[in-house]
Amino acid sequence: MTKTMEFKGRCLCGEVAFEGEAPDEPISTCHCKQCRQWGSGPFDAYSLPLKNLQFTAGEDAVKYYESSDFARRGFCSKCGSNLFWHADRHPQWKDRISIAVGALEQPTGLSAGNHIFCAAKADYYEIEDGRPQYAHED
Repeated sequence: MTKTMEFKGRCLCGEVAFEGEAPDEPISTCHCKQCRQWGSGPFDAYSLPLKNLQFTAGEDAVKYYESSDFARRGFCSKCGSNLFWHADRHPQWKDRISIAVGALEQPTGLSAGNHIFCAAKADYYEIEDGRPQYAHED
């Protein structure tokens, strides 16, 4: 039986709020250029089945930026908080969504997993925490 966890989250201003229950899986830290430009550093994300995400407020306040030919990034249209990465046009990942871990209420109960897109990391930091590193995606 897969262990699950409950989560709640919101944007900075509280306009957008969400919750759900999903498999308890480690987060990924993405070092790609788009993630760094989007949030001024690596993007820590909790990936889960899209069907496990329910909005409790402000779903209409979420706006999406089409950041590639297969994915979009969701943010609050009121405060600008980065909230989601969704590969909605990718056959393998379209049914999953990644939530910005910083938007989740504490304690999350999550653990840190892999670093991905390490080949694209910025030159101003090193990855020295001993977690698995992948040049691209895991």
